Amino acid sequence: MVTPSLQIYANVKSYSIKGKLLRKKDFQTLSESRDIEELVTRLKNTSYSGAITEIQKPYSAKKIENALRKRQIELHHTMIQASGGSKVLYAYYLKFILHNLKIILKGKILNKTQNEIESYLNLRAEELINERDIVLKAFLAKDIEETVNVLKSLGIGEEIEKAYSLYNEKKQIQAFDLHFDKSFYENLNKTVKNSPDFTIHTLCGMEIDFYNIMTILRGKFWNLDENHLQHLIVSNTSSESREVFTRMIAADSIKNSLSELSSTKYKDLIPQEEDEPIAKFERSFERRIYNTMNAQFVRIFGVSTIIAIVRLIDFEIRNLASIGYGVEQNIPSQTVTDRMNVKD
Repeated sequence: MVTPSLQIYANVKSYSIKGKLLRKKDFQTLSESRDIEELVTRLKNTSYSGAITEIQKPYSAKKIENALRKRQIELHHTMIQASGGSKVLYAYYLKFILHNLKIILKGKILNKTQNEIESYLNLRAEELINERDIVLKAFLAKDIEETVNVLKSLGIGEEIEKAYSLYNEKKQIQAFDLHFDKSFYENLNKTVKNSPDFTIHTLCGMEIDFYNIMTILRGKFWNLDENHLQHLIVSNTSSESREVFTRMIAADSIKNSLSELSSTKYKDLIPQEEDEPIAKFERSFERRIYNTMNAQFVRIFGVSTIIAIVRLIDFEIRNLASIGYGVEQNIPSQTVTDRMNVKD
């Protein structure tokens, strides 16, 4: 249970971190770096200076992202402690560990060497909660079958098996994203249901809706059958939402699936253009989430503010990772920044 004094402390800390988040002009300046070395120099003039200083030459976008993710993980862990061990914050924290497991499974399927897989792993999250063993066992497994067997002992073992089965059927490596994300949002949903704070139900419920809708759209794109899609849906307390999702699953096209949202609070996110409807809807929904997280800071003291700051940090790290990749690949600055969620 979060005591009032701890919640106040965590809220004050949230506001402090919020004040240091980068602005649109900062991202623009970073994205205009001529090369990775100049980007590193510019990042040293931000709140990420400590993390960036640890990077060894030769610099790369991957090294930059890894250093930034490490700092993100440490900040998230700090907020869990500051809040007195918030179960909702811990549920979000588990996403870091699931991300590593996805990297390992995808790497095994693509026949990557252990050195290649290791270069993408960041075990700081596991280190901070003393949970490295299962990830290391999966990493050291000789092939994908052994890796899947190692992970069967986890609470998400069933989803891992289903993901591997789906991959074998569709040859879509994103199958692991679908099933791992299902496990993450299902756990988040259960955790939120036990919270007496209605604001958290609304805030996290929107993210669960996002997962459900995007899963249906991607599943229809891959021609998944209705039973599989129903399995992937994370149920929530609203029977109205469940009915909408069922109609979306039964629709005969992606366009008609999206049109089922026209009677919901997400109707304004439905893209009007015919091309790339899934990608456009995803960007619009993520923008809605980003704006909603920023809006939590009108409240002086509340758990939603603490949740919002860890989510805003995630958006910021994703933006910086995109900039690193863009600079490394010589992608025009405007192309990179146009797709980012940033505050003016």
